[in-house]
Parts: sequence; structure tokens; C-alpha cells
Amino acid sequence: MTLDLPTLLALRVGVDFLIALAFWAQMRRYPAIGGPGWWSLSAVLGILGSVMLWSRGALPDAVTFPVGNTALMVSALCSWLGFRSYVGTSRPLLPILTGTLVFFCVTLFFLIEWELQVVRQTVFTTSIMVIAACSYLEIRRADPRRRVPEMQALKALTILEFCGVLGFAVTLQVLGMSQDAMTPPFVFFFLLTKLLRVVLYGALVSYRLRMDGDKARQGLQQREADSRALIDNLSAGVMVFRPDHTLSSINTAARRFLGWSDGGANRALAEPSAEGWQMLREDGQPMRRHEMPFERVLATGQPVRSVVIGMPQAAGEGVHWALCNAYPENNAQGGLRHVVLTFIDITSLKNAQAQQKHLQAQLAQSQKMEALGTLAGGVAHDFNNILAAILGNADLARQDLPPDAASRESLHEISTAARRGRELVRQILAFSRQQPVQRTRVDVCTILAESCTLLRGAMPPQVELVQSCAPDTLSIEADATQIGQVLVNLCTNAIHALDGRPGRIECRIDGLANTSPLLPAELAQTCARLDVGAVRLRVTDNGSGMTEAVRNRIFEPFFTTKAVGRGTGLGLPVVLGIVQVHGGAIEVDTDPGGGTTFTLFFPAAPDEPDCQGETTTALRSLEPVTMGFESPIPPTVPCSTSDPAMADDPSAVPPHILYLDDDDTLVFLVRRLLERRGYRVTAFTSQTQAIDAVRASPTGFQLLLTDFNMPGMSGLEVAKAVLEINPQLPVAVASGYITDELQAESRAAGVREVVFKTDAVEAFCEVVARLVRSEPV
Repeated sequence: MTLDLPTLLALRVGVDFLIALAFWAQMRRYPAIGGPGWWSLSAVLGILGSVMLWSRGALPDAVTFPVGNTALMVSALCSWLGFRSYVGTSRPLLPILTGTLVFFCVTLFFLIEWELQVVRQTVFTTSIMVIAACSYLEIRRADPRRRVPEMQALKALTILEFCGVLGFAVTLQVLGMSQDAMTPPFVFFFLLTKLLRVVLYGALVSYRLRMDGDKARQGLQQREADSRALIDNLSAGVMVFRPDHTLSSINTAARRFLGWSDGGANRALAEPSAEGWQMLREDGQPMRRHEMPFERVLATGQPVRSVVIGMPQAAGEGVHWALCNAYPENNAQGGLRHVVLTFIDITSLKNAQAQQKHLQAQLAQSQKMEALGTLAGGVAHDFNNILAAILGNADLARQDLPPDAASRESLHEISTAARRGRELVRQILAFSRQQPVQRTRVDVCTILAESCTLLRGAMPPQVELVQSCAPDTLSIEADATQIGQVLVNLCTNAIHALDGRPGRIECRIDGLANTSPLLPAELAQTCARLDVGAVRLRVTDNGSGMTEAVRNRIFEPFFTTKAVGRGTGLGLPVVLGIVQVHGGAIEVDTDPGGGTTFTLFFPAAPDEPDCQGETTTALRSLEPVTMGFESPIPPTVPCSTSDPAMADDPSAVPPHILYLDDDDTLVFLVRRLLERRGYRVTAFTSQTQAIDAVRASPTGFQLLLTDFNMPGMSGLEVAKAVLEINPQLPVAVASGYITDELQAESRAAGVREVVFKTDAVEAFCEVVARLVRSEPV
């Protein structure tokens, strides 16, 4: 079967038309890939060349030959330019257009002016072979390592086409065969090579798409890896949930926040679902489901911002707090793909806020104490003067009455009420740390035993008091009376908490190392610095307990839940003051209806000197010691009417006492007390008169007793002026407001004794007798 030239040309036109459409579609679909546009143009020019060959005889030769040959040559040239565009090589369009014009002119010249078919055929075949050679070199440069099979096949096809064109030229020029006889086979040959070339070009386009796809996937994977690394290294936590509540991804910060390791989850949290997680609100209460950020995004589809959430950790690890944001991540169709939760760990900030609130509460407490101390300092002097006058005159009145007088009972009630007022002032001064105290090495277990013995006598029979002391309990440096008062106050509160019901009160003492986690942090640091342990004292009852609101106010001065007349609201504030002034700490654990435990911590005393007389670390005073709670017990009988020393020698001259006070009432009272005792008393309300009296008779007085707080000139200034006149004169200063500074200044001024004013009335006889009998210094 033979194919004539028109049939082959028609077939070639149809094939070129399909090729042009296919490459035009690729050019439109993949504009980033160079080549398909040129290959589509090459097919269009091939159609033009085939049509010109087909039209020989029907159209003038001056049209068909130059146009057809030029179209076929430029078609091969466009195929080469398409490959250069594919590999990204520059395209020399101006030289190509110039060469095309020259080729057309040469072909037309040797057809019209000089009819030489051999020259036309030689120019055509030479041009096609040069283009094939350039294509071969371009393919070789594009794949020097021969890694792309498609290019290797295209290179072989180019060699084949080069050989075909060379064979066509040899057949015509050397063998002398006619062009009409050789054209159909060669048209068929080049039709087959064109089909193969189109297939290879299509394979190259697919290869480029694969390469671009691989690069895109690699780039996407790299970007995803970079994004994962960035997210994973963020200090903020990121969690991505699917709409079905399961966890899609989580970064390191989120794992660390939740307490998850790389291989497992926190035992307190289910992994990896948002369902069943217990989140806490900012107030510490569990979040309801509709309040959780994840559920709010699912319900509304809107972002949720700046929600404070708490996540409970494993047992003993507390709660981690975070500032959480949540937003939806939708797909291209608008459907929800993920819910992204981002959060910043604010646990340290919450702890700092809690610490700040604690410090603010301490500051408020300190300010209350300071205000109370200021009030106490301003009131104590005048109030104690009034109380001293009441107590003293009541005692004098009792002395003037017969033993069976009915008014003695009324005077006794007057004295009792005045003593209650005195104790209230004393508690205020004690709470505001205005009274002096001397600390010594004491055994807390001994104090506990003595306090429990005292308490059992006044305790209801249905209340059981249990005491326990560990055998290795250390001693502390403290005021034994104050520690006893702490125990009495706490146990008294425990008795009141039982409210008449049967119950149990336990007092337990043991020791703790300074590394114990049970110690408060600040006390542990203090004990570690001093290289001592700590003593823990616990008072527990199974009474009514306290609500949180009451618990927060128990150390406020004058706050009480007791009935009127059963408490002043200073018991626990005094306990707190004693504990703090001894460098200790106090913790309260209470449950409404479940009882209360007060836990007190004190730094242990340093080791005592060993047998060689060497002393271990000394305990430093943690703050100025300025608190006192107990004063000498008032005498149960009034002062006698005569001094025992003078009673032994009736002929002795009574000692001459100089008394100075700006209060007329006290001047009258003290004069009567001392004169009944048998002393001579000269009393003044003016400082200058008292100093003038000493100056007039430097040795005429055996004692100067002066008030401290007086307008114009204080008692210390009077003492200094008098001692300049007679340095041997015993001087005592009385005050209802005693501080460490007052005691220090008094010692520096040469004052023999500083006495508490209300006690100065009841114990006045003893104080005066002791100072009058004292040896000169």
C-alpha cells in the first residue's frame, strides 16, 4: 500500500492542528512552563508549510515554494526556540528574524531570477541540519549528567532527524533521484518523528510539572517544618483541636504547661481530647462547658480572646494558669477544620499577684498596728493616769472602811472594772509591740505542761485536753510568759469553738529541720541562715471551724465572733504579734464544721556552750524586742500603814520623797499612799518647782519619782537636771507607755527604774522601799 503526497500532507495538517491545540492548551494551563507556546507556533507553521506543498500547481510557484520552505524551516526553528524557553535559555529573536528573512529572499531569488533547484534544496536542508545540530547541543547542555530519560530520548530523536535530512539531501543530490519520488517517504518519516517529538515534549512538560510539584512539596514541607519549629520553640502554648474534640497537634510549651512529656500525658488530664478536661475560672471555680474557649468557638464560630483559665496538675503540683485565646480555622469552603488554642503561661504572674495580695494584707495589718500603736501611745498615758487614780483611791477607801462594810463590795467591783480597763490597755500596747520583753532560752514542752495544768482547772468536764511533745524538741529563745499566753489564748478560743459541746483539744509540739518542706519559705531561709532547726506547735480542736470570710479577719484587732462580754477581739492579734516578734510564723487550717488547727513555727535556739566552753552559732535577734504582756501580779492586800524598816526604829527620821506629776489627781493619790506608809512627801505639778526644790536642798530627798510624759519638760529632762545637782539621788520614772527607747534613754540618763504606771499604784510601796534602801551608785 502506497500513500500519495496529498494524503500525507492532509494527514500532516491534521496532526499539526491537534499538536497546535494541545500545546496551546498547555500554554494556557501552565503559563510558568516555557516551551508549549513555541511548540504550538511550530505546529501552526508546519500546517502552513504542508498547505503550501499541497498547493503546488494550484498556486504560483513564487508563492508556494518560498512560503512553504520558509514555514517549514521556521517551524523547526520554533521547536528549537521552544526547548530553549523550556530550559530557561535566552532566545535570540532578532538574529532569527533576520535569518528567516534572508532564507525567504534566497529561496525566492533562486526561484525567479535564477532557477537553481539544487541551490534551493541545499539551502533548505542545510538550514534544517543546522537547527538540528543546535537543538542537539542545547539538549546536551541542559542534561550534562544524562539524568533525564526524556532529554536523552529527545537527543536521540534529534540525531535521527539530522540523519534523515542528510539522507534526503544525499538521495537528491548524489543519487540523482527525483524530488517527486522521494518527497512522500520523507514526509511520512518526518511525520513519525514529529509525533515522537510531540510525545517527548509532552513528557518534558510532565517532568517539569513533577519537578515543580516535588519542589513545591519540598518547599511546603520545609515551610511546615519551619512553622512547626517556630511554633514548637514559642514560649506560648499552641494546641490544635479537631471539631470532634480530639487533639491534632501540640507544641512543647503546651506540653510543659499541661505537664505532659513527649511520650505521655499528665495523669490529671485526659489525652488527647478536650472533653472531660477540668478547666478553672479565674476565681478558682470549675468552668462550665459553655464557658470553655474551645466550646465557645464551636458554638459561635467566632474567636475568643483573653480568657484566664486554670489547669490542675498532678497531685501536689497545684494549678497552672494561662491567658488563653481561641480561634477557628476554616477550609476553602468555609467549613471548620480546626480550633486553635494559644495561651501564655501566667502562673508566675498569678503567684506574684497572690503574693502581692498577701503583702498588701500584711501592709494593711501593719498599718492597723501602727495606727493602733499611735492610738495606744496617745491614750495610754492619760488613760492609765485615770485608772491608777481609780485603783489607788479604791484601795485607800477600802483601808478606811471596817472589814464588814457593805461598800467594800462596791469598791471591789470598781477595782475589778479598772483592772479590766488596765488589761485592755495593756493588750493594746502588747499588740502594737510597745512593751519591753526579755527573751531567754526556754523549753516549750515545759511551758505547754504548765499552761495545760492551768487550763484544766477552768476547762469544762466534757472537753478533753491532750498534750504531746516529741522527745527531741529543741528549745527556743523567747519570753516564757508570752509563749504561755499564746497557748492559753489558742486553747481558750478552742474551748469557745466547742460552744459547750463535748470535744477534744490537742496541743502537739515537735521539731523540724530547716530543710523541711513544711516550713514557711521565709522562716526556712532564716533558720538555714542561722543554721538552726525549727519548733512546730499545733493546737487542734474539733469545734465549729471558720468560714473563709471569718478566717480572713481573725487577726484584725477588735474583730470577734463571740458574744458581747466574752471577748475583745485582741486574743488572736496578740498571738500573731507574739509569734512575729519572736521571728516565727503562723498558719491556720480550718473547715466549717470540721474544726481548726493553728500551727506555729519558731526558730530553735542555738546550741548551748559545750564542755570546753566553746559556743556554737548564736541566735541573732530577728527584730527589736519591744513587747510585753504581763506585769507584776497586783497585791491582794493593800499597802500597810507603815514601812517595816521604819517600824523597827520608831525614832528614825522618815525618808523624804519628792513626787512630780502633772496630774493633780495622781499627786493627791500618791501623797496619801506614801504618807500612810510613813514617808514624808513633797509633791509638785511643776517641773521647775521640783528642780528648784532639789537645788535648794540637794541632800534633802531620798527619792525622786517623776512622771515621764509631761508638757513642756519630760520626766527624763527633769531627771537629768536633778542628777546634775545630786548625782547620788535615786530617780525613778513612771509611764503608762514604755518602749525600748524609753528604757535605753532612762539608763543613759542615770534613772534607776522605769515602772508601768498602773502597776506603780498597786506595787508602789515595794518600789519606793526598794529604791529608798538602794545603795548610792
